[in-house]
Amino acid sequence: MQALMRTHAGLLVAGVLTFVMMGAGQSLFGPSLPVFGRLFSLTEAGVSVLVSVLWVGCFLGVGFMFFWGRVIGPRHVLAIMALGSAVMAASPGWRAALLGAVVFGVGYGMATAVFNPRVMRVFGRHGPSMLSLLNATFGIGAIAAPLVFVWLGSSTVWGFGLVAIITAAIWPLAGSAGRIEAVPEGPIKAFRPHWGILAFGLVAIGLEASFAGLGPTALIRAGVEETAASQLLSAFFVVFLLARVALVFVAHRVEPFLLYLGSISTAAVCALGAVFLSPAVFFVAMGASAGIFFPGYYVTASAKMGEDIRVPPTIVAAGLVGAIGMPAILAPLVAGMGERGFFQIVAGVLVALSLAALIARTKMRV
Repeated sequence: MQALMRTHAGLLVAGVLTFVMMGAGQSLFGPSLPVFGRLFSLTEAGVSVLVSVLWVGCFLGVGFMFFWGRVIGPRHVLAIMALGSAVMAASPGWRAALLGAVVFGVGYGMATAVFNPRVMRVFGRHGPSMLSLLNATFGIGAIAAPLVFVWLGSSTVWGFGLVAIITAAIWPLAGSAGRIEAVPEGPIKAFRPHWGILAFGLVAIGLEASFAGLGPTALIRAGVEETAASQLLSAFFVVFLLARVALVFVAHRVEPFLLYLGSISTAAVCALGAVFLSPAVFFVAMGASAGIFFPGYYVTASAKMGEDIRVPPTIVAAGLVGAIGMPAILAPLVAGMGERGFFQIVAGVLVALSLAALIARTKMRV
């Protein structure tokens, strides 16, 4: 394992730094919504479109990777992410902010399809654990960004501006990672979409996106002060990060769909706790479950669907469909409900998803 770490250090360093900035950029969207709403005189439902637009960009980026993934490397995605966050920092108007979110999303989507399959492949049987490590570093940026955002006076200019500057600074370091071949050697299993696991991923990633994007607003509706809501989002990602770090030591030993089932079930319990007990406490606790959604889904889907270069973009794209659609559906629904309406809807979805995953567990074994 140490030899593999030395051999592929360039790929791992570039991937870790990129995922840190992906986490920072995404987590800024949640606490930024009230700021953009005031800046452009938008309703809660209207400004929430920004979250869906981010995921539309991700979907476009993954779609590009499906057809032209062989020519895209780490430096391409870093340049696109830096450009998108710079446009969001400038935000001369609402349309410019939406455009910046789309562009950042394109780079984000490409990054998931560039780094995840490469890390899974080069680390062999340790691939699932290293995938968990890579995705765990996402939580570092996601924890820090909301706290820095508050420290900067909730300034979208400074918040997204820093993301642009740091992402651009990573660009020179990513050259060696681009030389890692994205296509596996030898015979390649046929491309065979598995609609069951893709459906499970769609809903889970849609929920994860809703937690990060709509969670702070939901907490404010439940009576939490705006600055505290940003701090609770950071706490959510602290727990998210700890769960993914713990997964590094067990992911290669546990059936991946069992991880998925466990994460969905515990998230359902936390959502019910947010409804009936404390939204703040149980929102943070849901971070542990959310941290395991993607690794459990991605490893299961990879094993089910083969090694064709189109598989990783397809897996990510299914999750992005949920990430685009679910916040857009939830935001207007919650607007007409009580102060804990967000958590009530999420609890219902998670309970239903847990039952479906329990029923499907035998068919999802790999």
